Amino acid sequence: MRNVSLWRGLLGVERTVIEGVVLESDGRGGPVVVVRVRPVKGARRRCGRCGVRSPWFDRGEGRRWWRALDLGAVRVVLEAGAPRVRCGVHGVVVAQVPWARHGAGHTRAFDDQVAWLAVVCSKTAVTELMRVAWRTVGAIVARVCADVDAACDRLAGLRRIGIDEVSYRKGQKYLTVVVDHDSGRLVWAQPGRNSATVGRFFDALGPDRAKQLTQVSADGAAWITKVVRARAPQAVLCADPFHVVSWATKCLDEVRRETWNAARRRAGGTQPVGGLAGNRHNASRGDARTIARSRWTLWKNPEDLTTHQTTQLAWIATTSPRLHRAYLLKEGLRHVFKLGREAGGDAGKHALKAWLAWAQRCRIQVFVDLGRSIRRHLPAIHATLDHGLSNARTESINTKIRLITRTAYGFKNPHALIALAMLALGGYRPPLPNRT
Repeated sequence: MRNVSLWRGLLGVERTVIEGVVLESDGRGGPVVVVRVRPVKGARRRCGRCGVRSPWFDRGEGRRWWRALDLGAVRVVLEAGAPRVRCGVHGVVVAQVPWARHGAGHTRAFDDQVAWLAVVCSKTAVTELMRVAWRTVGAIVARVCADVDAACDRLAGLRRIGIDEVSYRKGQKYLTVVVDHDSGRLVWAQPGRNSATVGRFFDALGPDRAKQLTQVSADGAAWITKVVRARAPQAVLCADPFHVVSWATKCLDEVRRETWNAARRRAGGTQPVGGLAGNRHNASRGDARTIARSRWTLWKNPEDLTTHQTTQLAWIATTSPRLHRAYLLKEGLRHVFKLGREAGGDAGKHALKAWLAWAQRCRIQVFVDLGRSIRRHLPAIHATLDHGLSNARTESINTKIRLITRTAYGFKNPHALIALAMLALGGYRPPLPNRT
């Protein structure tokens, strides 16, 4: 056949003999190009899993089809035999073919293009363009990611990492993710949110590379810190500033709710207005409404407040000193980390020491308890002030994983979601076929 090279280039296959090309019907009234192929002599009778040349076993289930990339608007399939060989390691398996991955019903070029589209396009666009089911896309992404994992070591050279969890489904379904602070890449993810899951990461990392870790940032959860101290004792644990300040924000919101409920209880009573019997006015109803609507004012940073929110905060300072004191305590803790970034760790430590003394005598029980909790995490917080390490990169990755989760809705298991996240955020995005 004089145009063998042309067909080989169109199909994107190598080490393949083109035996013939025919146009048939796909059984649904549409045309399909069937390309009959076979592996070259050196690629025959190899184990489909390890690629080692193995003795012939039988013809398998006969000839089969592999879906290839479309030619224009026409579907294309490769047709070839699928004999089985007896591998010394994997037993009886289908022989390897050079144009497709083991166990796949699509060519390598088809898999690579689907994986690339799944990373950059919507679910609808991928399924419509490639004419495959969305669950098929999940299986393809998992195969391509497995090839990438086999070709590169994502855990090589780790020094500073962040560990966190992100929800991927309702019902307390979480992924534990590990991010490299130096490259900003997602390097590991597995379902689960417990010590055993973190232990699996250190099993994959190995004891020698675990000894090379210098800093580990986390949100202070015991199921993370306990394993890190046991498996990488030399690594400095850094508490994430965002999570520490969020503890104070939760305490502030609890004080706000207490103040709001007290105003509502006062609103239940009545008092005469203007000395007229029967003309009663609820003096606290407006106060309760204002406090209820002050949540975002109290949560925002002072420099981000609008004019209305600034006025609202001034009203709280006048009418509710206890709530305003809780707001100042929250801002004071945020200032500790801001000062640590700008003036150095020692300045941040002095500010934190003053804040702890203030919290101890503030007469707001939730902040007194918060001060005790911060004292328990003091070494990790001091390490954060010294090294300036936070979980900002990890939280950024978590936000992107949540977006990928919405795109990946419909995948059968979380491992397909993890594979898609690793391809999109792991730094090894699959290229389009025949592109450099």
